[in-house]
Amino acid sequence: MLEDPWHPSDEDMWRWTVSPEAAPDEATYIELDYQKGDIVAINGEPMSPATILTELNRVAGANGIGRLDIVENRYVGMKARGCYETPGGTVMLKAHRAIESITMDREAAHLKDEIMPRYAKLVYNGYWWSEERQMLQALINRSQEYVNGTVKLKLYKGNVDVVGRKSEDSLFDAAMATMEDDAGAYNQQDAAGFIKLNALRMRIEASKGRDLLK
Repeated sequence: MLEDPWHPSDEDMWRWTVSPEAAPDEATYIELDYQKGDIVAINGEPMSPATILTELNRVAGANGIGRLDIVENRYVGMKARGCYETPGGTVMLKAHRAIESITMDREAAHLKDEIMPRYAKLVYNGYWWSEERQMLQALINRSQEYVNGTVKLKLYKGNVDVVGRKSEDSLFDAAMATMEDDAGAYNQQDAAGFIKLNALRMRIEASKGRDLLK
């Protein structure tokens, strides 16, 4: 029946997850500790990578998290529908993004995001041992050097919400980010010249009579 992309999946085909409707009415909170981009503990308890994934599969699956119903493009050229359960992976992705958001430099994070589709494609197509995958891995490993800290998550009826993140390597500076008195850490008037320079190419086009609103 999955060969018809209009046909809904049957409930009894799911093995690792309950439906969001059947998930507990109270949220589950968990904390994940990171070292160099890897989860090393859940709720303060150190675990091996395999144990971490097993536990996240269990707790996330019990909260109705991680069901995917997609039509994918196979390497050989056909489209195929797949229904997958990735409860632990769904939590890991959301949490990893959260800890990176306070520990990674903006441009480094953007570069990593640019190469991730290429990396994922190599892995998906079976090129784990390829030279290019290992080259990309070296770059990714470097990007995770300071991705350390803790992420707090709320799991509730199919949703994963980040409710806290902290790190000794955080680049978030409250003194600069504040909307109150920053004691001179940031002068908003400095933005005037920056904005003017950024708009230079558009001002040149406008001076030539080009309609930039088309």
